[in-house]
Amino acid sequence: MDVDVQLLGRFRVTVDGRTTTETDWRRSRSVTLVKLLALAPRHRLHREQVMEALWPDLAPEAAAANLRKAVHFARQTLQANEVIGLNGEVLSLAPEAKLTIDLERYEAAATAALKNKDAAACAALAPDYGGELLPDDRYAEWTQEPRERLQALHVQVLKAAGLWQEVLKVDPIDQEAARALMQAALDAGNRGEAIRLFQALRERLRIDMGLGPDRATVALYEKAVTPGDAAPKSIDEHVRGLMAWGIIHLHSGDFQEAERKAQEARSLALAGELGREIGEASALVGLVAHMQGQWQDLFRSEFVKWVRQPLPAAGSVFDGHLCLAEFCLCNARGHADMANLSRELLTIAEDVGSVHGQALATLILGKAALFSGRLDEAEELLTRADELHAEAGALVGRALALHRLAEVALARGQRWKAGRLLQKGLNIAEQTWLTPHLLIRYTALAVEAATDIDQVAEAIRHGDRLIAEESTCQPCSMGFRVASAIALAEAGEIEQAGRRIDEAERIAGMWQGGPWVAAVWEARGVLRRAQGNNGLAAALLHEAAARFGDLARARDQERCLARAQAI
Repeated sequence: MDVDVQLLGRFRVTVDGRTTTETDWRRSRSVTLVKLLALAPRHRLHREQVMEALWPDLAPEAAAANLRKAVHFARQTLQANEVIGLNGEVLSLAPEAKLTIDLERYEAAATAALKNKDAAACAALAPDYGGELLPDDRYAEWTQEPRERLQALHVQVLKAAGLWQEVLKVDPIDQEAARALMQAALDAGNRGEAIRLFQALRERLRIDMGLGPDRATVALYEKAVTPGDAAPKSIDEHVRGLMAWGIIHLHSGDFQEAERKAQEARSLALAGELGREIGEASALVGLVAHMQGQWQDLFRSEFVKWVRQPLPAAGSVFDGHLCLAEFCLCNARGHADMANLSRELLTIAEDVGSVHGQALATLILGKAALFSGRLDEAEELLTRADELHAEAGALVGRALALHRLAEVALARGQRWKAGRLLQKGLNIAEQTWLTPHLLIRYTALAVEAATDIDQVAEAIRHGDRLIAEESTCQPCSMGFRVASAIALAEAGEIEQAGRRIDEAERIAGMWQGGPWVAAVWEARGVLRRAQGNNGLAAALLHEAAARFGDLARARDQERCLARAQAI
């Protein structure tokens, strides 16, 4: 009997010429059993290892019964009893057959080519990598180590072969690959391509990790935009170089130099009327202040200065501060300080007749009211903020106001209204330079607003695609990660939910004491309830409620208490 298993890019099993794909399996645990054995050393596992991986929360007798069913359905689906061997307590995959697995073929050939430092063999081998290991099991814990190991090996093969473009397809923030391609473009006299590569890397690093390119990459970029003793090719290229150096100085702790670069970048962007770059430079000015615990003072002074300036420059500056305003609304001190500051700023904006200033201050006040659970007040303020931002032509502010209005509708159980607001806001969000932040936030609400399991599944798939394929802001993805974990736990997808909660917990570490830490506690409580551990579930939900209460987030606190009482 010949058995061939494909794990890279997709899952399928071919037994004596008969191919079975992922969609042919009617029982999820039976297909997972085959995958586990395919990845196991020598393709053998003790039955207790399998039971622990597939049914960790079941009693041994129940897990054993499920294992017997999984073996039966695996054999039935593959139309071959010999494909799952059972010798005493040990399960094995095709023990008497000629078994081939694409992962093992690739791993053996790649290791040999790298050991022999054979660049030609590496280049010939690269197309044999069929893609990500078991992409449909991305959130399964047992796939993490082999997936990361194989991807690292594949990147080594690509680098040894000099296939730098392929490296960036696997890891878009690999700076060695980006520099190699930038240098090749410069050698070919194509400065525009070198600049484009830098800009793509810079954007991905900023969104994914909140970092900038390293010194060697920035130096190569400056070589591209400043050939010889000539001036930079354009203002926007010069601005991006200054921003990149500013981020390097920020993360090295040289705040004075980081601020100087950010201010210089903003001045040039203002002169060139570059709206997005004005916003990004303003965000860096704010981030430097935030790292020193001075952002609220800076925001007050920036507001007072720019509220008197004409649009669109003033609007771009305000947009640059929106993420930090959101952060301060959600930090461990709660939102009272920001609400008090916003009332002061609203008065200033009204005195000078600034529509955009009034819009920004009203938006922050509306968010604070929402977090406090005052839904009527929140709806009134957020509706007014939307109207003011529309009058000012400020798309980012409108997208944020509509997003929060959809939250109000959801809190009232008005899913139809939330869906309408989401669609309206999403159309606006897609037109802004903050799209990587906004789209994933809207997707989180789409999960919560879904009216049936199919809509939930589609929203989760869409969010997963955004995270996997787009330059999605990781902190902004927290809402989606928590919402999808809760939805999956309630649907009985325990393993997927647990993996997502683990990822959310890692990102929540950025806001120790803030609402996302409490949200992770809530998600774990829902997960434990789904696993039947009601005592632990109630304790976790009460802890989440207490943490939300400490932040004066009454609506979130009430929701957690209601979940606990329903157990």
